[in-house]
Amino acid sequence: MATKQPADQSHFILPDLGEGVHEAELIKWCVSVGDTVQEHQTIAEMETDKALVEVPSPWAGVIQSLNGAEGDIILVGSILVNYNIANESASDAPVTDDTPPDTGCVVGAVDDSMSVPASFARTSSPAAEEVTNVKASATPAVRKIARDKNIDINTVTPTGRGGRVTASDIESHGAQTIVTQVVQPTAAPIAAVVEQVPTEELATRVSVPQEGVSERIPFRGIRRKIAEAMTNSLQKAAHFQVIDEADVTLLDKKRKALSELMGRKLSLLPFLMSAVTKALKKHPSMNSTVDDFVEEILLHSNVHLGCAVDTDNGLMVPVIKNADKLSPIQLADETVRLAKACRDRSIPREELSGGTFTISNVGSYGGMFATPIINYPEVGILAVGRSKERVLTKDGAFYAGLVLPLSLSCNHCVVDGAEGARFLRTVCELLENPENLIPSI
Repeated sequence: MATKQPADQSHFILPDLGEGVHEAELIKWCVSVGDTVQEHQTIAEMETDKALVEVPSPWAGVIQSLNGAEGDIILVGSILVNYNIANESASDAPVTDDTPPDTGCVVGAVDDSMSVPASFARTSSPAAEEVTNVKASATPAVRKIARDKNIDINTVTPTGRGGRVTASDIESHGAQTIVTQVVQPTAAPIAAVVEQVPTEELATRVSVPQEGVSERIPFRGIRRKIAEAMTNSLQKAAHFQVIDEADVTLLDKKRKALSELMGRKLSLLPFLMSAVTKALKKHPSMNSTVDDFVEEILLHSNVHLGCAVDTDNGLMVPVIKNADKLSPIQLADETVRLAKACRDRSIPREELSGGTFTISNVGSYGGMFATPIINYPEVGILAVGRSKERVLTKDGAFYAGLVLPLSLSCNHCVVDGAEGARFLRTVCELLENPENLIPSI
């Protein structure tokens, strides 16, 4: 009788689930210890930035341990799952049921040609790892970042195009080197929490009232990512605001006529989007981003328009790619589709990044004006207020008109005040002369 070979225990290390992600919140385990899982079967749901991600199993095997509880923050580079991988050459290997266990998670169909990213690869014990002397491919700027962090760039796993090491790879590698454990949520009493804070930090800690607290909500998930993004923007961008208003009386009449003709309700937003894309073409410095790593301002030929969406989980900014090539009707359709995907958390990460300019429609919630924070590294964001009927004058005559307030925030490091004012005036002129926005009716 053949001797059964021992099982090979493997560790699934949490990879970078998106460009520049250093950690993710564990929302739900879809498997349990002892379960037999198939390759590509969903084992966990995790939240990164503003998107929910289903984490697939990189291979088939038996779950030996799950490292983390629901609600934990897991750092990239930490061991997420320990497996027992059966030796396929063993003559007496047990036969397992190919049907994935009912775990309550939706497991999507997997194509046979589907490949698993290199970052999901199985890792062996340190003694079995081989060190190669292959020189890493990277730009001079990325090499400088590695040198500044005292990281050997040749040991960093590349994820960039063509096998290049990116700045995010350097950051992720540093996070893996410094910290490999799971960050547990704090559920201890206040006294215990205070005892964990170093004395020197307690001396500078702002006094927070502890009486009458009805609920304690962990500062994480989307709320935490919003805070990080907004703080980063305020630290790196020199904000200034320009405020103007547009007479959209004629535009509103044409919008209503087009809505009746199409048999569907259209808001002013898609027409404003169309005006913004045209104005960005006329003022290209507004359609730019800042690359801090190489200290360059990038002017973009296409407009990738972000549109802020309010959801139960917090603010999300999906991006309409190549918005300058779409009609107002197509922009309206894309806005509805992306907003729905944001609210039901089905939107892919790729549609939450890559924007070159952002619009925030605060008027739909009753606000007249706003001073929005730039969605860095973009250099501009336009807040749309609530339209109001007012008595206006033209050619010495009074008339009842509809006025739309607009608030533009710009990064003064890139855009001067005069250019910001000219851009906003161009937007207003396009809205006040809608023949270039709406097809003839």
